[in-house]
Amino acid sequence: MNVTIYDVAREAGVSMATVSRVVNGNPNVKPTTRKRVVEAIDELGYRPNAVARGLASKKTTTVGVIIPDISSIFFSELARGIEDIATMYKYNIILSNSDQNKEKEIHLINTLLEKQVDGIVFMGGEITKEHEETFKKSPVPIVLSATIDEKKEFPSVNIDYNQAAFDAVSAIIRQGHTRIGMLSGTLEDPINGYQKFAGYKRALQEADIELDDNLVVIGDYTHDSGLEAMEQFLKLENRPTALFASTDEMALGLIHGAQDAGFKIPDDFEIIGFDNTRLAMMVRPTLSTVVQPMYDIGAVSMRLLTKLMNKEQVEENAVVLPHRMEYRQSTSFGEEE
Repeated sequence: MNVTIYDVAREAGVSMATVSRVVNGNPNVKPTTRKRVVEAIDELGYRPNAVARGLASKKTTTVGVIIPDISSIFFSELARGIEDIATMYKYNIILSNSDQNKEKEIHLINTLLEKQVDGIVFMGGEITKEHEETFKKSPVPIVLSATIDEKKEFPSVNIDYNQAAFDAVSAIIRQGHTRIGMLSGTLEDPINGYQKFAGYKRALQEADIELDDNLVVIGDYTHDSGLEAMEQFLKLENRPTALFASTDEMALGLIHGAQDAGFKIPDDFEIIGFDNTRLAMMVRPTLSTVVQPMYDIGAVSMRLLTKLMNKEQVEENAVVLPHRMEYRQSTSFGEEE
């Protein structure tokens, strides 16, 4: 049978209120009494009932975290940032994997709310009307992490993805390239598709380079889609001399696809990725990439959530963190950029 607070009180010869004060760290307990209660807890193996404590305090000190893919290096680094700050503020995490499926995302939000979480950090793709309605009905704060809310109705933490893509493509243009390919996510994806493509397009326009639809390939964020995209680029009569990919993993596919066909990086193609995941240092040549501070995005998201849960003052609801470029061996240019 489960050991209850009543059992501890009886063993220690005190009231249940006294046991509760000891368990919750209340200083108003005599040292000798506290010692008896602690000894009784150890002897009986008592564990406080988190659900019961949550009902009494109306807080469970638990937050829900919804991420698209727990196996992704990108999302795992975000999740680590969230978890570290949660631990610092003594919150427990319930981590859920959504597969970036709208129905599953909404189901998970409702499931977490049923579990009486104190708040939710949400990472997803397109924020639909169904998402908005679910967020608005939530009795607890929800923070969007690496997820864009175009209307800026909900708290969020991101970088400026459009500007980051613009910076990457502009760096390529300054090296004299005019045939610049892009491996993009679907344009329905607000970040890896729409925002980054918009930055790519803006960089071309400002350099008076005409956009060539043949130089834009849609991938699915995998290494294989990078391989397939490179096959398409190599079939072009007037192929690109430089390439920008929406994610590091797709950029790795581009590098390997070129190498498999006998080309050299960066001699034949200069390639820039996006995210600066650990993959960027695992490939040879090492990958030049946009540094998106994934851990910081997760950490700041969780800190913003703690402020909202504790009703602290929040100066900025939509937080935009800085990005930077990291030039490595997949491009011929370096620090001066």
